[in-house]
Amino acid sequence: VICPGGGYGGLAIDKEGHVVAEWFAEQGVTAGVLKYRCGGGAHKHPIPMGDARQAVKLMRDHADEWKLKTDQVGIMGFSAGGHLASTIATDPQTGVNFAALIYPVISLDKEITHGGSKKNLLGESPSDELVHQMSRDEQVSSSTCPTFLVHAGDDKAVPVENSLRYYSACIEHGVPAEMHLFPTGGHGFGMFRGDRPVDQWPNQLKAWLQLNELLD
Repeated sequence: VICPGGGYGGLAIDKEGHVVAEWFAEQGVTAGVLKYRCGGGAHKHPIPMGDARQAVKLMRDHADEWKLKTDQVGIMGFSAGGHLASTIATDPQTGVNFAALIYPVISLDKEITHGGSKKNLLGESPSDELVHQMSRDEQVSSSTCPTFLVHAGDDKAVPVENSLRYYSACIEHGVPAEMHLFPTGGHGFGMFRGDRPVDQWPNQLKAWLQLNELLD
């Protein structure tokens, strides 16, 4: 299940959705792009999370029809979609088998979060308890699924500290995690766009999927 970014205000559904699904199809992987409800207001939390849970359920419910392996259902997200994916990756109720988080918003700590995503998801004045609950590095546990992370050090929109905190939490709880950090790349680089080192991250994702026996 692929969750496009867009600051919980809209969806970059082509660059971080359809193009990604096409890449997965080329690898022999069935991928669905989640057009989750967002934009704040009536679509604040927990609406996006409910949509993501339902998408995973849909995959599993149609496993026979679509020839899917129910023990190989994963979630992937970019930016704010990465935050949504991380809420599912750390959600025991959903129980996905793997996650890929690409320049994700992880923490809603005002020091490092993406302000627009936080406002659209939680509203103007969320409680401290809700902020902690939805800072998903704080929700990682020993049952969290194996996770692949990518981020650029010069990301000015979503600081790399977001991925660092999630990775550290995975290591602390014994969760298998692989993280690729690039010195340059900024934010929103999506799939292959050129010859920069950061543009090659899908190759590393493919290798990780193979290593975890999720891809032939």
